[in-house]
Amino acid sequence: MTQGKIVEYIDQGSFVSALCLQEQGGRLHLLTVSNREVNLSLKRAVLVSKESIDVQKPREELLSFLKRKEEIRKELEKQIQVKDLWELVRDEGESFDYEYLAELCFGADITDDHLSALVRAVFKDKLHFKMKEGRFLPNADQKVEQMLRQMEEEARKEEIIQQGARWLGEVVRNRGVEAPPFKDEIVKVLNELALYGSDAPSVKFGKELLQRAGITDISESRRILVNLGIWDEDENLDLIRLEISSTFNEEQQRESAELASAKVTGEGRKDLRDLHVITIDGPMTQDFDDALSLEIHEDSIELGIHIADVASIIPPGGTLDREASQRGSSIYLPRQQIPMIPPSLSQGALSLKEGCDRPAISLLARLDKDGELVDFEFLPSVIRVKQQLTYDQVDEEYRDNVILGEMYRLSELLREKRVEHGALLLSLPEIVFNFDSGSGITLICVDQNTPSKMIVAEMMIFYNWLAARFCKENRIPALFRGQEEPGEKLSVGEQGYIYYVFKQRRKLNPLVIDTEPRAHASLGLDVYTQVTSPIRRYFDLVVQRQIRNFLLGKSLDYDEEALKEKRVMLESLLRDLERLKRNRIRYWILKYLQHHTGEIFSGIILDRLLNRYRVVITDFLMVVETKRQNGQDFLEGQAVKVKVIKSDPWNDSLKIEILAAEEAGSVSRAGQGGTSSGAAQSV
Repeated sequence: MTQGKIVEYIDQGSFVSALCLQEQGGRLHLLTVSNREVNLSLKRAVLVSKESIDVQKPREELLSFLKRKEEIRKELEKQIQVKDLWELVRDEGESFDYEYLAELCFGADITDDHLSALVRAVFKDKLHFKMKEGRFLPNADQKVEQMLRQMEEEARKEEIIQQGARWLGEVVRNRGVEAPPFKDEIVKVLNELALYGSDAPSVKFGKELLQRAGITDISESRRILVNLGIWDEDENLDLIRLEISSTFNEEQQRESAELASAKVTGEGRKDLRDLHVITIDGPMTQDFDDALSLEIHEDSIELGIHIADVASIIPPGGTLDREASQRGSSIYLPRQQIPMIPPSLSQGALSLKEGCDRPAISLLARLDKDGELVDFEFLPSVIRVKQQLTYDQVDEEYRDNVILGEMYRLSELLREKRVEHGALLLSLPEIVFNFDSGSGITLICVDQNTPSKMIVAEMMIFYNWLAARFCKENRIPALFRGQEEPGEKLSVGEQGYIYYVFKQRRKLNPLVIDTEPRAHASLGLDVYTQVTSPIRRYFDLVVQRQIRNFLLGKSLDYDEEALKEKRVMLESLLRDLERLKRNRIRYWILKYLQHHTGEIFSGIILDRLLNRYRVVITDFLMVVETKRQNGQDFLEGQAVKVKVIKSDPWNDSLKIEILAAEEAGSVSRAGQGGTSSGAAQSV
């Protein structure tokens, strides 16, 4: 019987002493030192004293007895050095009962108090022994070392949380306060929370850190980073997630400078510097990688398309090549451009600048007056650009300039032939952002169907098509682009061109990269590759290397297996980059709309869903879902007016309200370019 004896048990990780007032059916009724009565299963008792007291004595006497025993045991506990005890028995390879260990500490004459002191000390230590079935088992050396490291790390984390929470609390209140020694670690955790939310590796630690600072929403970590000046208000989080660097390191810069200063000889190249070669690009372009020439004869046209010979300057496997393969492409975003190749090369020695001799891989093609291909050849060349024209200049001059006019006529013929072979013209105006410190953000929709844009697009498609044919016919291992026929071909109906484009794009099969030639349905071509932008796209550089080496009679840089590895790498990378660009454009549209809440814009009902509509805001060519209001019943393709209720670029959310159907004949700003058309595939 345990009545009258001191029972010790563990409650919430702590040792508790109590006097057993009554035992019945394996249940103990106990009196604790704090004068509380509790019930406990006998199975939970860790120690039961041999000594007992008459429980019929007054309550005060029972408590006095219990408190006196508690004091004695605590004093004895202080005398025990658990580490010394562990070192004494750790090599014996067995477990020990409480009495044996107590005798090692206090000698043979041990009492209930000695036994209790021993068990308490070992239990509180939690490091050197493991308690199991009424015995203590010494932990192995490695286990003790591991637990020590964990305890030290936990103590360190607690210190970080305490100091960090105080600091972050002041930061949130915009109070200037000195950062703690652990600032870098705290910032790293905030970075992870802002980037990955609940999927962050250190989300548990980060949540506790923020909660101690009085912050319950982990998304506030982004605001804190902005307040600290570590992130910009408009920080591009996708760039950070994808670990895309916007700069080049010293080794890459050094190799770039060396390659830029190296002279490329004209040996094995055809001198085409007498041709009137021009470039057509945007006004801010500095990395010119394609140029055109055209000579008109009585019964034929001699078309020259000249692509910067990047392969002759950047060798495979070098520092810059590895970096370019990891970047995959130059990135052009609103307010930010990240080149694939350092500017000293991409805007210098590689760029087809006016008046400079440059190595190129030229396509010389002879066509008849109807645009039918007569013959063609690819060749390494040396060219010198005579004029660098902008799109606007070409659009202004092509009617009065014979060469530009013929280029435009030829591009129309080439496009018509592709359409005859099933090409889909699905381009939309490009959303261009202008940033002004005074007036903020303005958006304009730039038509992609101007004469200048058509010339460049069709000439590049033409070069890529013939490059793919050249590789196929000469069995040159290469990377090809392809696309299966769409599941359904729609036509432009009374709902308008924009509605048609959005609907038709959904029917398209995905673009693929392959080492086998295949048809490209959207372009209306039997075979296709990409090789016209080797300064800006790694895909193009890989293909150019293969063609160049074949033309020079050199061994190829890549066999079939190497190209398959490149394909796997590029497919994933290019998907990420496309998503990055799409997300960033959406961010800036939402940022713009954040300052235009309450305003009304044009839209088209894209889809009627069960209890909501999917709407294209035609002024920005952005799709947004909205709840169907009572009494609303719009048809797919119907033009409507929408009101911006709330826009939140940080959370990628836009709330709109459909006001009414738009009057017939009204035209949205994005649609003012008429039946804007173009290839669905970037060239």
